[in-house]
Amino acid sequence: MANFYTDNPELKHHLSHPLMEKIVALKERDFADADKYDYAPADFADAMDSYDRVLEVVGEICGDIVAENAEDVDHEGASCSDGRAHYAAGTKVNLDATRKAGLMGMSMPRRLGGLNFPVTPYIMAADIVSRADAGFENLWGLQDCAETIYEFANEDQKQRFIPRVCEGETMSMDLTEPDAGSDLQSVMLKATQKEDGSWVLNGVKRFITNGDADIHLVLARSEEGTKDGRGLSMFIYDKRNGGVNVRRIENKMGIKGSPTCELVYKDAPAELCGDRKLGLIKYVMALMNGARLGIAAQSVGISEQAYREALQYAKERQQFGKAIIEFPAVFEILSVMKGKLDASRSLLYECARFVDMYKTYEDIAKERKLTPEERKEMKYYSKLADAFTPLAKGLSSEFCNQNAYDCIQIHGGSGFMKDYACERIYRDARITSIYEGTTQLQVVAAIRHVTTGTYLSRMEEYKAMPFCEEDAAIRATLEEMTALYAAAVEKVEAGKEQAGYVDFMARRLVEMAGYTIMGWLLLQDAARTRSFAKTAGVFTRWAQAQVAAHADFINRFNPADIEAYKA
Repeated sequence: MANFYTDNPELKHHLSHPLMEKIVALKERDFADADKYDYAPADFADAMDSYDRVLEVVGEICGDIVAENAEDVDHEGASCSDGRAHYAAGTKVNLDATRKAGLMGMSMPRRLGGLNFPVTPYIMAADIVSRADAGFENLWGLQDCAETIYEFANEDQKQRFIPRVCEGETMSMDLTEPDAGSDLQSVMLKATQKEDGSWVLNGVKRFITNGDADIHLVLARSEEGTKDGRGLSMFIYDKRNGGVNVRRIENKMGIKGSPTCELVYKDAPAELCGDRKLGLIKYVMALMNGARLGIAAQSVGISEQAYREALQYAKERQQFGKAIIEFPAVFEILSVMKGKLDASRSLLYECARFVDMYKTYEDIAKERKLTPEERKEMKYYSKLADAFTPLAKGLSSEFCNQNAYDCIQIHGGSGFMKDYACERIYRDARITSIYEGTTQLQVVAAIRHVTTGTYLSRMEEYKAMPFCEEDAAIRATLEEMTALYAAAVEKVEAGKEQAGYVDFMARRLVEMAGYTIMGWLLLQDAARTRSFAKTAGVFTRWAQAQVAAHADFINRFNPADIEAYKA
């Protein structure tokens, strides 16, 4: 029997991060629920034991059921008939197992039927599920949409919809349209308010993950005559009320167990969620940040699977009288794969902790007035979460694709065949750097934290943290990388009068920031758990070369030469 949690000590390392004690105390309101619910923790140790036990259940289901079904689900895929999407047989088994285990609505409050988990252990579960089957994560992980209902819907809507999610009903977020992909302010699905005050939706949505879900969050144009984001509102659509049909599902390269639907809304009854006109400006932004953290977790899970498949094959495959893992050309690839995997995971959970801190304070602020110190801390972590979310999504998805590529390379010709899992991993990985905002859009979101100094300030904070003296050489390298990054930012800022220059260099600056931050995080990991020291060294050497190359390009580049790159 396999367990995808207990066989991965890196997960317990991140779960036991020192900041978790404060996160848990805030989330549990100093354990006030202990007298109300028999499954609520009485103290920090009790809470951590609860997370550990639930994650062990997640790991067991993923190892014994979800992973075992992954290949059959990939072959069968989802299907569409009679205006409905239908899951593969294995997907139904997976959903049944997670529902029976009570693994839906994990982060929702107990009063609404949830487990009241912080974001960090919930994201850890998503990491585990994604390793088992990335396509299934797209169904199971959409429970995160309930967070938007919890944050912005009225109490009646919370009471009616959230318990259903916690009991196992599925969700979707219906944003994209044929003419509105990344540019969501162009959404034209029409929301019309009837004389009795109720709403109906008409139009088409496309590329909707799990689009035949039980409960939908829908972005629609509620203000007649508008054409921009200010005319959009968020709605809740209940499948039981009818009015939405699945016209078709996409025939995709990967994640084939997750139906990606084209939906036709025809006088579909819906409920306004929150206030009018804030659908894109406020609610979708919050929804997308959660989704991007989920894709970062999915990317890390796929990277984990890719690394393990490559490592196992390299140990077993014999060439020229010995296992191929003994050849430098192979063991170098594997070591860098592990470095990228560990770096991605460290960045993911750093970001998750930041999200935990500010979101919990926001939730507390609905119950009582925050103290000046609490409000200051909330703003601090909110800024860091805003800065680290595009880094985590963008870089983890790129590393995921690179690790999937290298997994096939380790397998050689066999990796090109459907006999091995790496072929499926490669196809599943490709979407991670595209959906919920392409890597290019993550760079757009991250670059302001380059120019305003958020990343550099955080690097300086990492530099001041204690480290293991045995890692002094790694620390010295990271200091050099930090200095190169600071100089590159200064150089680009000096040339910002040239139209398009900052945007042209944005990807390089964001990658420099991300790689350097990942290195500092791995140094911190090594200080707590010595098994990370090797990875920290390998990754930092790799990252040093990338940062130096970007710095050299920036130093040699004449801003006026941008014209040469234009089509």
